[in-house]
Amino acid sequence: MAPASSQHPASTIPPVLEEILESTRRRVAELKPAAAELAAAAQDAPPPRGFADALAQGGLQIIAEIKRNSPSAGPIAPHLDPASQAKLYEEGGAAALSVLTEPHYFAGSLDDMRSARAAVDLPVLRKDFVLDELQIHQARAAGADAILLIVAALEESTLSELHETAIGLGLDVLVEAHTGDEVEVANRCGATLVGVNNRDLHTFRTDLATAETLGPLVRGQVRVAESGVSSPYGASRMAAAGYDAILVGEALVRSDDPAGLVAALKAASG
Repeated sequence: MAPASSQHPASTIPPVLEEILESTRRRVAELKPAAAELAAAAQDAPPPRGFADALAQGGLQIIAEIKRNSPSAGPIAPHLDPASQAKLYEEGGAAALSVLTEPHYFAGSLDDMRSARAAVDLPVLRKDFVLDELQIHQARAAGADAILLIVAALEESTLSELHETAIGLGLDVLVEAHTGDEVEVANRCGATLVGVNNRDLHTFRTDLATAETLGPLVRGQVRVAESGVSSPYGASRMAAAGYDAILVGEALVRSDDPAGLVAALKAASG
């Protein structure tokens, strides 16, 4: 089993991320008594819906996120109803959902993910800080179609082990990078679904030039630009940079017309 204490040795982990990871390690420790039960439930879960396939349909696809809170922005949509929001995203033409399940810093839960997934036919990414295979079994058992693995949070060997575990359970894996070195780590682990995050983990600022610069380094079959897109202009930049999909959260949960914004972002790629 991959250790819950794994960290990425090639970069200095920002203090806020380290706080989140420490909190996550405590959550993982609480799961250990249920390890056998989670593993069995993961094996018995219905087939995934095909997250990566949904993003590879041509044109710019939208991964619409359900997000209540963030360390950088604070409360965003604390009273958001996951099922209703998911239906609006589907109505607007989203290809997939991302649901925050981290409870302490993002106010998310697996119940949010279950509720959103039950309301629509879209595949769903469990957005969390995955450090241990127990969380992968938990995600699969709860109905996730994909998980996120963050290069900055993991040793390369652990990243590869967790990636292999998830693929073995039928999950798609979005491997997230913030720098050129991290993209190379994602490439080496065999990631076919690679996300480039435009947010600087030290300053929390977003810059779409990050994805534009790092995109050519990605060898994965499906490329996702994450963070910082809030308008059709930003979406068109990511499409022009060769991305297959964008992951959009804050702009959508703040919008008075989430379905309309999804449609506008999708149309921006022409």
